[in-house]
Amino acid sequence: MAMSIQYLMSFLLLLTPNILVILLCASVHSHSIDTNEREMDGAYRPRDYEHYNDAGHNVEFDHEAILGSVKEAEEYDRLSPEESRRRLGLLLPKMDLNGDQVIDRVELKKWILNSFINLSKEEAEERMSEADDNGDGIVTWPEYLRDTFGVEAEAEIGPEDTGDTGMIIREEKAMWQAADKNEDGDLNFEEFSVFTNPEEHPVMHPFLVNQTMREKDSNNDGVLDFHEYIGDRGAQQDKEWVISERDKFEHELDINRDGVLDAVEVQRWVIPDNSEIAEEEVDHLFASADDDHDDVLSYDEVLRHHHVFVGSEATDYGHDMDRFDDEL
Repeated sequence: MAMSIQYLMSFLLLLTPNILVILLCASVHSHSIDTNEREMDGAYRPRDYEHYNDAGHNVEFDHEAILGSVKEAEEYDRLSPEESRRRLGLLLPKMDLNGDQVIDRVELKKWILNSFINLSKEEAEERMSEADDNGDGIVTWPEYLRDTFGVEAEAEIGPEDTGDTGMIIREEKAMWQAADKNEDGDLNFEEFSVFTNPEEHPVMHPFLVNQTMREKDSNNDGVLDFHEYIGDRGAQQDKEWVISERDKFEHELDINRDGVLDAVEVQRWVIPDNSEIAEEEVDHLFASADDDHDDVLSYDEVLRHHHVFVGSEATDYGHDMDRFDDEL
């Protein structure tokens, strides 16, 4: 490893400054905690939206799905392979719910779903640190208005103005009240987590559906036809895109095949299914690590493929070399 890095550094010194900057920028790992952004069509981005992208397989999603923390995943990227394996070994008994020394698919799925919950909490902590001006662990409505809309009072916001969420003020306030479980007008951390990750909490789903209907249901008939579904996007795309979206609309989204999307179908479209995402991640990890194809993961198999589950300094180095080769 040391000789390889020394060789790489020697080679980099021969490059022009501009090329060197490009290579160094390309080698930086990208972990993200902003998952509740919207897609172009208005649906919330699923947690695995960058698992496979234009650059190929993004291993960061796998590491975050196991560790339940972006910060911990970044820390593991800096660990030696030996330390990464040691720490992963301490997690395995916790993942092995029945204590039979192997991880089955059900156990791994439960672990990943719990990781998604922890990732949501981490996202909420970061947002709370921005909104909680006085650091008292409570976000007041005026604090939220300042952080999201940049105003001191609700009267300064127009009825059609939207903040970071894309919601108008009355929708924001209705969601705030739904998240305010103890009805004291402010949000503690648990309540703020619900408010800032609405796609993760069923109590908030009706608000997300209502927002989508407000934005897209142009004739106010309570359902979305295909033209309302694609909206202004249709004028910006080519014929092939429209055909592809119609196929998605008719065969994936319109479950009852009545030609329109009702509220239930809109919810299935707009809100990601974490259970389905977790199952797909289980399939991916088993395909990567179940060497003897017995449909369970032994501790040895997981540790042997520790770079798949949690990463390490070696994973970082491997990615740097891959990207380096791509640039050349």
